[in-house]
Amino acid sequence: QVQLVESGGGLVQAGGSLRLSCAVSGRTFSSSAMGWFRQAPGKEREFVAGINWNGGIYYADFVKGRFTLSRDNAKNTVYLQMNSLKPDDTAVYYCAAKVLVHSTHPNDYNYWGQGTQVTVSS
Repeated sequence: QVQLVESGGGLVQAGGSLRLSCAVSGRTFSSSAMGWFRQAPGKEREFVAGINWNGGIYYADFVKGRFTLSRDNAKNTVYLQMNSLKPDDTAVYYCAAKVLVHSTHPNDYNYWGQGTQVTVSS
């Protein structure tokens, strides 16, 4: 059974930082693409960043220069370092997994974590 477990969310002031982690079990992590999405109340789930099996990384325009995505295949874990956080970044953040190459479309992912709340106060 594939499991994705996010951690690292919380409450932070604007301008602050958080690091989200997503630990994966039950599938071959090294051949997986991982994506981070977020969903704010009343809004659709949106793509934040994705990393391919070979390390290629893609960011949504609204996080470029602020967020950094990385993966540690030895630990079956992907990390999202979030700096210069803004109140608009407030959302539940989800990690997701699919085969090989990331996608910006949530429906393309096969497995999802339970989500972690990120709240940025002004």
